[in-house]
Amino acid sequence: MTSPSMYEMNGKQYQCAIELAVSIISGRWKPTIICKLFAGKHRYGELKKGIVGINHKMLAEQLKELESAGIIHRHAYPEVPPKVEYELTELGMKLKPIIDQLQEWGELFQLSNPREGIPAENNMVTDL
Repeated sequence: MTSPSMYEMNGKQYQCAIELAVSIISGRWKPTIICKLFAGKHRYGELKKGIVGINHKMLAEQLKELESAGIIHRHAYPEVPPKVEYELTELGMKLKPIIDQLQEWGELFQLSNPREGIPAENNMVTDL
């Protein structure tokens, strides 16, 4: 049983709500997937093509985790061939201002702490 100051999800305990929130959206691919879906519904293939370096297994896994957390909705249409679209839920859309703030902070951090050997202007993510 968790104490009143503890949070729990999928049997794992978190010491604060921030730790819980970060665990839901963290990882190499989840922020990029979420940012792509801010633009609207996407089919699986569109996401795969638009996220450089992600493989089929990882994209499927990340989408399932985000769906399980209530961040995205998977809509399968009764068509042949099958058509599946992903979109952010209302809860997922509430991440927009938070992600925007993280982007601003990341850009500020990058400008003040450029990685050695890579010009700061080449380190910024601009197409999320």
